[in-house]
Amino acid sequence: MLTRMTLDEMNALSAGTLMQQLGIVYTEIGEDYLCGTMPVDHRTKQPAGLLHGGASVALAESLGSMGSLSLVDIEKQAIVGVEVNANHIRKVISGFVTGKAALIMRSRKMHVWEIKIHNDSGALCCISRLTIMVLDK
Repeated sequence: MLTRMTLDEMNALSAGTLMQQLGIVYTEIGEDYLCGTMPVDHRTKQPAGLLHGGASVALAESLGSMGSLSLVDIEKQAIVGVEVNANHIRKVISGFVTGKAALIMRSRKMHVWEIKIHNDSGALCCISRLTIMVLDK
């Protein structure tokens, strides 16, 4: 269950990081998922005016990583991303994208997340998978 942190605490951790620079905000948390938004603007677009694929991956990894951080005892454990992949399915040129990271596998040492990113109309734009390793400190 993702209950070790509140959304306010998660968003506070973004201060001074890539998440703040990209405008990523954590918006909803559930038993096995975490949602967040990111603007499609000058910070997240590529030169052709489209949402940069790397920005989508940054949103995906941010959601899954924060989800994993919420699952562990941060006094005793650390988390690190070990693999991320993404399929960019639809272009986005403006507005916001919303991602939902769903925990699909959890063991003592590994978490696997599936992250789906949708545009303002609800259309799927990107699907990603993230593998997180859980390390003892």
